[in-house]
Amino acid sequence: MAVGGGGLLIGNAVPAAADPLGNCTPTKGAVVAVDFGDWGGGVVRGCDASPTTGYDLLHEAGFSTAGTEHDGPAFICRLGHRDFNSGTRYPTPDKEQCKLTPPASAYWSYWIAPRGQDYWTYSPLGAMSQKPKNGSVEAWVFGATDPDGTSGGPSFTPAQVRAGGQTDPGDNPPDVEPGEVDLKVADAWLRSRLTDGDHIRDEGAESANLYQTAHTALALVASGGRSTTLTRVTSYLAARTAEFAYPQGTGKDPNPAGAALLALLAESTGGDPHSFGGHNLTGDLGRSVCTDGGTDTCIAKGDFPDVGDVETQALAVLALHRAGRKVPAEAVARVAAHQCKDGGFSPTLLRDGQSCNYSDPATTPYAVIALQQAGGHSAVVAKARKSLRDAQLPTGAFAAYPGVPTGDVNATARSAQALRLLGDTVRADAAVSWLSRQQTKSGGFGSDEGASDPELYPTWGAALAGARTDLAALTAKRPDPPQPPTTDPTDPTDPKDPTDPKDPGDPSGPNPPWAPGEGPDLKKGTAYLTAATRLKQGHYYENVAGTGFADYGLTIDGGYALAATGHDNNALRGIVDFLDGKGKDGATPGRTVNDWTGVGTSHAAGGSLGKVAVLAQAVGRDPRDFAGQDLIAALDKSVCAKPSRAPDRSCPAKGAYTYAPSVFSQSLGVIAQLRAGEKTSAAAPIAYLRSLQHSSGAWPSLIPSSGDSEVDSTAMAAMALDLVKDTESDKAVDKAIAWIAAKQLPDGGFPGASGNSVNSAALAVQGLSLNAAKYGDEIKKARKFLAGQQNRDGGLNVAAGGQRGSDVRASTQGLGGAVGTSFGTLVRDLDGTTPQPPADPSDGGPSGNSTPDIVTPGEDAAGGPSADGSLASTGLQLTGLAIAAAALCFAGWRTVVIARRRAATGGHQ
Repeated sequence: MAVGGGGLLIGNAVPAAADPLGNCTPTKGAVVAVDFGDWGGGVVRGCDASPTTGYDLLHEAGFSTAGTEHDGPAFICRLGHRDFNSGTRYPTPDKEQCKLTPPASAYWSYWIAPRGQDYWTYSPLGAMSQKPKNGSVEAWVFGATDPDGTSGGPSFTPAQVRAGGQTDPGDNPPDVEPGEVDLKVADAWLRSRLTDGDHIRDEGAESANLYQTAHTALALVASGGRSTTLTRVTSYLAARTAEFAYPQGTGKDPNPAGAALLALLAESTGGDPHSFGGHNLTGDLGRSVCTDGGTDTCIAKGDFPDVGDVETQALAVLALHRAGRKVPAEAVARVAAHQCKDGGFSPTLLRDGQSCNYSDPATTPYAVIALQQAGGHSAVVAKARKSLRDAQLPTGAFAAYPGVPTGDVNATARSAQALRLLGDTVRADAAVSWLSRQQTKSGGFGSDEGASDPELYPTWGAALAGARTDLAALTAKRPDPPQPPTTDPTDPTDPKDPTDPKDPGDPSGPNPPWAPGEGPDLKKGTAYLTAATRLKQGHYYENVAGTGFADYGLTIDGGYALAATGHDNNALRGIVDFLDGKGKDGATPGRTVNDWTGVGTSHAAGGSLGKVAVLAQAVGRDPRDFAGQDLIAALDKSVCAKPSRAPDRSCPAKGAYTYAPSVFSQSLGVIAQLRAGEKTSAAAPIAYLRSLQHSSGAWPSLIPSSGDSEVDSTAMAAMALDLVKDTESDKAVDKAIAWIAAKQLPDGGFPGASGNSVNSAALAVQGLSLNAAKYGDEIKKARKFLAGQQNRDGGLNVAAGGQRGSDVRASTQGLGGAVGTSFGTLVRDLDGTTPQPPADPSDGGPSGNSTPDIVTPGEDAAGGPSADGSLASTGLQLTGLAIAAAALCFAGWRTVVIARRRAATGGHQ
């Protein structure tokens, strides 16, 4: 290793000069290192003494970047440095044209190491969203990494490129003013959430949300102790034990989440978990532990059946321990096996042999509590304890994910419980002090630091932490507190919301096939999607706020949603006219939808062509003459006759479409061809799509097959093959939707790349609706789940359990998918609407709209994928590495991290 000027080089390359590093120290500024080894260079580093974003860090450190024509500047396709080879940016155009998203085998991967971390972590955020903290270091490496970002990382360590070497934040507890959570008002607020004084019911719903009711009961134990209200709620749950804990029938294995929560409630209130509601909860739970893995219900030996997340596994272990039962060693070992390098725990259960590549601050405390109580894994607990200490902010709070400077109520409340159990009372008290400053006047807690609107799920954990207890020690032994008010202390209607929730809806739109509360409010959702601050000039959504760079894929998703819901046909007409009229976005130079699809060029993307064609077909436009192009002829031409040879990556297989690397894009191409009557031309793509189906009935996410099984892609493939109408395809569809139905979670949601995903649930509804007569119950549950994810502004969250906040991408899929109409049959008549030709994009600034952006909490200014984890913008539904690549352009994986929690009203991606 040799250092020359400000540059650090590793290997035999001539030293390259970079910006001086003197302004960065171990505690000030951030360092970025870029490895040019593929081109005979070395590792060049530079610093930014006042870091803002990872993107700005690159430029402040002397690097230049270039994005892709398809995804814009936020996707780093090329990197260069002025003192390395005269500033040439790599890879050069002869190797990578940077028109479409680069392949998984050759792209710039993004890695981070916060202060004190001695290993690299694949960045969960894109460079424009990643906010480096003082003392951190980042790295960019060209090449390949696996779908989870666990290989292909830097060949050098963070210590080798840090300013001044490795640093350690130490283990000094936060020094904060003491503070107490007001349990009395928290108890009153929790009681005010109850319907009829004994259960939680989602707004507009006719039945109880038993998951939320159980969590609320546990919180009431902490906030008020024994009381008439707690007794009523406990009795209500006991009477519904079969429904909540045994949804498959009393002779079947219990639902682990339902059984564990009810058992913990019995144990906390002096009841008997071996005889609660007429059922032996812990006995049945203990007997249900999987003896083998790799089955439809068990990922690995030691799992509880149908559990996909570490939190539920930990709660089940804790419930068995508290009941005095011997916890199967394999079940405890499965929790321990999910510890990550940083000492935290993965939010999702992994297969044997897989390793954790990122930890979740909300899952880690429950895993620690379970392991500490069950015993046998002291080294794991010790490492987790250090991780919790290192993660605590100077304010006493814990962030929702690493690197964020503000606290998260749920993560802080749970961490306070774990720290107190481990004996770190000073740290636990500091966390409670921070929580006390987050309590709202009404008594509840919001999710984020400084939030003023209380919500149930952050209040649950805050009540336990505020009572200075934890789930392992929770008990109801205090006298009854005063009775709470009998009326709701807050108005549930946002006065700034222009939509009256009592309004039955626009009679010109469709009548949704559900009663109020049984599905999302389509009218409010439409108002959210069509707001001028999101839909620029009424024509498109931006990729990155303020750039004017249209996200054409997301725009078409918006068109699909408006076509399905039918509440604003004029807005739909505005999108369609813009696309069909070859309207240009506000980028420089302006781009049309044809630039996005690549139609007529050597890099035409089959999935994108299909996506545009399906929208044209849905609204009665001619896909053979849309935006001046014959999309069907172009799609037919894009069908691969044989696999391409490297370095050409256009065709993965015979029957695939060019540059269509996912099942999602393959399905869109098939749908467009079949809707155009091109069954003969579609024969090879249909055969290839069928060949990708697993024996289980599921489809993978990527092409070539990534080996995974995904709800979203399976639903899309089923919608495509449903149009074929032959025996082989019909069998494939039946098998697919049966598999989808089996993946439904207890709260009605479905697992996706972002956790308990809104997009996955919506696509599942569309898939299951292919046989609505058989799967009516599953569809109804999924729609209720979607209704529970809708916010006051009409938009939907990315997933249940994470930070609530409306997201445009999730809202387009969630609202349109809830209707249940297949993309193969989607139709919306635009007769009676007013033509809206494209406007000059220069009017009103680069975005074509002079109205200032308004950001919904949890969403970026573009309303874009602050949490998404998909490439809907490319006509693709991607997971694994493709999602990671998308996250470099979007802030997608932040939500992937948070949303996998099973903590709330229960995730396109």
